Amino acid sequence: MGDSFTEGMCDELLPDGHYRGWADRVATALAAELPADGFRYANLAVRGKLIGQIHDEQLAAATAMGPELVTLAGGLNDVLRPGCDIAQVERLLGRCADELRAAGATVVMFTSTDPTRRLAGSARLLPAILRMKAFVHELGQDDGIHVVDLFAAPCFDDRRLWAEDRLHLSPEGHRRVAAGVLEALGRPAGFDWRAPLPPAAPPGPVDRLRSDARWLRTHLGPWIGRRLTGRSSGDGRPPKRAELLPFR
Repeated sequence: MGDSFTEGMCDELLPDGHYRGWADRVATALAAELPADGFRYANLAVRGKLIGQIHDEQLAAATAMGPELVTLAGGLNDVLRPGCDIAQVERLLGRCADELRAAGATVVMFTSTDPTRRLAGSARLLPAILRMKAFVHELGQDDGIHVVDLFAAPCFDDRRLWAEDRLHLSPEGHRRVAAGVLEALGRPAGFDWRAPLPPAAPPGPVDRLRSDARWLRTHLGPWIGRRLTGRSSGDGRPPKRAELLPFR
């Protein structure tokens, strides 16, 4: 359940043309533990969704599947918007977690990464992100809720873990989140997903200016345009995997 984070937007594609995100990587790892067709996987996430939409459009469908395990991520799209009602975000996120637990599911949740260490102008978001972080950790006191603390992993300060749009993860970022989820579930992660990448030469000033100009033109401008017109990148888009089907 969730938005683009869980849908898995990046520049790596599955054979069916969908993005290969961390949830798909986790599904691959869990499916390998079971006999053929013994593992079923659905991904109800849709890019751009707010927590109210996740609650209204995904929760009932998820609980109806009788899931044993659900990942739940949402609220950051709300936080990005001025005037966000953070108390309402917490209420809806908590309600989703409570109903999933009541349905018998183990739930995996996430804290946001810290955007202030890599994105200029994001300091205004930090109070809400810190409040959400504390709220998610509080929910994680339930034995059936596991929290992947991305905020505490400074490797996500590295731009190589992010796509060109600077909002979505790169394939390496998704690989690390998948390892964090598996670790939270008691599976071997296979590597230290929190470890920094090997050092790389920083871009020169000209390359940095070109990159910033391309980002403004290609990503930030359209994003602002959608906000001003009340549109979302997920409008009219169906879930990535709407049915609970065998996965390999």
